[in-house]
Amino acid sequence: MQKLSFSILILLFTVVSFSANAQQMTEILTLKDAQAIADAAEAKAKANDWNVVIAIVDAGGHLVVLRRMDGTQSGSIDVALEKSETAVKFRRSTKEFEDMVMEGRLNILSLPGVLAMEGGLPIIAGDQVIGAIGVSGAAPPEDGIIAGAGVAAFK
Repeated sequence: MQKLSFSILILLFTVVSFSANAQQMTEILTLKDAQAIADAAEAKAKANDWNVVIAIVDAGGHLVVLRRMDGTQSGSIDVALEKSETAVKFRRSTKEFEDMVMEGRLNILSLPGVLAMEGGLPIIAGDQVIGAIGVSGAAPPEDGIIAGAGVAAFK
């Protein structure tokens, strides 16, 4: 009986240790990181006189930062959020979906939660997607440039 109890105790300790190590290795998108990404994206937009909304979500698709520059239409709020959610859920640029649609693969539009328009990029740390940025308000290629500037500031 004591051997069994000791074995169970060792097993439990091993599982708890492994779980703690796995949690320590998981990167998270901090508020400070998200603000720095948004700052860089906003600076790029201002430098080009583009009024946009910038949405940054964490790995679960939950909003961390939202910025609406003066003069940006309110409809861009939802679009920026959807771009960031698409990028984080599918772990790829929304431009990839746009390209697929432009190639005639219209079935992409039937995927739930996909916005096939440039301006959404995943935020990657190591090999983990820890969040995403979505930008809306300018033309889609310009939104992509702004999002790219934000992501570049993180790396």
